[in-house]
Amino acid sequence: MQEQHIIDYSGVELHRNDIVVLKNIDITINAGELVYLTGKVGSGKSTFLKSLYAEIPIAAGNAHVLAHDMVKIRQRQIPYLRREIGIVFQDFRLLPDRSIYQNLMFVLNATGWKSKGEKDQRIQEVLKDVGMLNKSYKMPHEISGGEQQRVVMARAMLNRPKLILADEPTGNLDPVTGMQIMRMLSDAASAGTTVIIATHNHSLTEQFPSRTIKCMDKHLSE
Repeated sequence: MQEQHIIDYSGVELHRNDIVVLKNIDITINAGELVYLTGKVGSGKSTFLKSLYAEIPIAAGNAHVLAHDMVKIRQRQIPYLRREIGIVFQDFRLLPDRSIYQNLMFVLNATGWKSKGEKDQRIQEVLKDVGMLNKSYKMPHEISGGEQQRVVMARAMLNRPKLILADEPTGNLDPVTGMQIMRMLSDAASAGTTVIIATHNHSLTEQFPSRTIKCMDKHLSE
C-alpha cells in the first residue's frame, strides 16, 4: 500500500445483518482529496462510511484506512484509528445535558488529552474557526440547527484528523448555512485533510466540484 493512500480497498464486501450491502469495492483515496459519495437513501453510503471507522467489519477483501489493516484490526486498536478521524453527523449527536464547551471537553478527555491548558486552548481554537467562540457556554437546545452543525464541525476538527467523514452534513440546514459548512469542509481538504461527504444534494456538488463516487446496485463506481 502506498503511503499517500489514506483509504485503500480491494475486493471489499460489506454486510448488514448478514445481507450484502456493497461488494467488489476497489477504491483508493489519497491525502487531501475531497470526495463525494452519492446515491439514493439505502444504497450503502452510510455503510461504507461506517466501515472506515470500524463500526461495520470488512466481510471480504483487503482494506486499509490510515495504515490500519481493517481486516485484522483488534478491538483495542479501534480507538487509535478513530482519533485520526473526524465525523460530522446529520443529526448532530451533541450531548444535550452539557454546554458546547463541555461537549468538546468530553471528546478531548475521551481521546486522551491530559493538560487542562492545552484542552482549553484547543477548544477555543476550533470554536473560533467555526464562529462559535462567543456561544461556548450555551446548551445545544439554545442554539439553532445551523449553529449546532458548526459545533459538530468544531468537534470533528478537535484532534486535527487526517480524515473527515461527513454523512449528509447539510441535510437539516438552510441553503446559506449548508454553503458555510461546505466551505469549511472544502477548506479542510485544501489544508491537506482527506474529506469524504455522503450527499444527495447535487447543487452542492456542482458549486464545489470534486471527485464523485456513485453508490448504486451494491457497487461503488466513478
